[in-house]
Amino acid sequence: MTEFAIILSVTAAVIVLCILSGGLSSKAGLPVLLIFIAIGMLFGSDGVFKLEFENFEFAEQICTVAMVFIIFYGGFGAKWSEAKKVAAPSLLLSCGGTLLTAGLTVAFCHFVLRMETRQSLLIGAVLSSTDAASVFNILRSKNLNLKYNSASILEIESGSNDPWAYMLTVIMLAVLGSGGAAGGEIALMFIKQLAFGTAIGVGCALLGMGLLKNARMKISGFDTMLLAAIALLSFSLPSIVGGNGFLSCYLAGIILGNSRIGNKKAIVHFFDGVTGIMQIALFFLLGLLSTPSELPAVIVPALLIVLAMNFVIRPLAVTAALAPFKAKARQIAVVSFAGLRGATSIVFAIMVVVSDSQSRTDVFNIVFCAVLFSIGIQGTLLPWFTKKMDMREEGDVMKTFTDYSNETQIQFIRLPVRAGHKWLGKSVEQIDLPPETLLVMILRGERVVIPRGGTVICEGDIIILSALGYDGRGDESLPLTEEQIDEAHEWAGRTIAEAVPKNVLVVLIKRGGKTKIPNGSSVIQAGDVLVIHTAERELIEN
Repeated sequence: MTEFAIILSVTAAVIVLCILSGGLSSKAGLPVLLIFIAIGMLFGSDGVFKLEFENFEFAEQICTVAMVFIIFYGGFGAKWSEAKKVAAPSLLLSCGGTLLTAGLTVAFCHFVLRMETRQSLLIGAVLSSTDAASVFNILRSKNLNLKYNSASILEIESGSNDPWAYMLTVIMLAVLGSGGAAGGEIALMFIKQLAFGTAIGVGCALLGMGLLKNARMKISGFDTMLLAAIALLSFSLPSIVGGNGFLSCYLAGIILGNSRIGNKKAIVHFFDGVTGIMQIALFFLLGLLSTPSELPAVIVPALLIVLAMNFVIRPLAVTAALAPFKAKARQIAVVSFAGLRGATSIVFAIMVVVSDSQSRTDVFNIVFCAVLFSIGIQGTLLPWFTKKMDMREEGDVMKTFTDYSNETQIQFIRLPVRAGHKWLGKSVEQIDLPPETLLVMILRGERVVIPRGGTVICEGDIIILSALGYDGRGDESLPLTEEQIDEAHEWAGRTIAEAVPKNVLVVLIKRGGKTKIPNGSSVIQAGDVLVIHTAERELIEN
């Protein structure tokens, strides 16, 4: 029990130390994730506390769980209304760019650095993707809102290219293993990775949507726990049958994050906390797993690989993906520079270590050192570089995420109508409401009534009044969200009665800085922001 208490104390101390290091990170201009790795190294075998930890199998399991939540939340936070504008170049960069990066990195390691073929193939595979945790962390913490939707490009790319790097690593390990996979086996493995990963990811998302819609959560917080279970399920199921678990959980996240589910504000806060803990655990554990005394032997090749990737390989891959879409040179430069390597590369390197095909020092130390250079140099200089290239854009980068920022700040008042109430028996048009107050809906038994001017107030009704508020606190059972309308939106140019589903109530329309109270004949225009409520069943009119 004493030993267990010591472990708990050390764990708590590490978490507190990592959280407090956030302030140091801001002052020093260093990415906070680099600080987490440094703290892990401080506690490690070559650090001050001399904790011996070389269990790569256990580390792989913990890091995989952490990556599942980080990748799922990366998908959940990808705002499709923003991302779809750059979906084509982002996905081309994600898949084609990752494959091209891997191939060029293999060529550089083998022909320039004279590494053996097996080592070159593995390094190229594990370093081929950018790191979602590192990119999201830099964009959010530094509020880097970039021109030409570049932030959305980076978010979609970094979230969706990890599955490709994972697939490359798995295939390379199969090819270089003791048996050596043949061409047919590789093709089958490739198909299974994509097919099962895609199908199960979509299936888990639909399952989650159905459960959230039909299962009434009697206890607060159960919906967030349900999504956490869906995230784990979306990874584990395809992994059992040979599919790509990371692709599956990313797809499940992006579908659920962009669906109309209630209580999204609380869900986002939950996953913010969970992924924060996961990032601390992931980067601390990677630092703890490293042996700093072994790194000097690989500093030169690791630095050369990072320089080649930053100034030759990554720019070539980004140019190939974005040039067909007439991207500007400065956009290509910033997207290239923002290709951070991070925890995913180290986790894939751990996969190499626990396999039978390679020793630890051949890949792990080189990749670990390369990640330190990438996060430390690129991550630190990225805000300066974006400013130097005049790519900073005014506004909050969080608007590119499906975040609690899309929940309208509205306060609610529940007003029961009992016998003797002065509104009893009156129609809505006869009620004198305070200025800037709306009668949003009437709860009548199990029904939700859309109020009209002639709707008569009955005894037992519960009237829901709303007004724009500062802090956005309200009745969580009546969630309101914003729906941004652009020219490509299916509702644009149509009336509310024609376009909006029967279970969706448009409470108000924000248009050109003004607020409009809509009715069924109101035409939805491009540029509108609709404040909507999505009910569990069809709304009725009275």
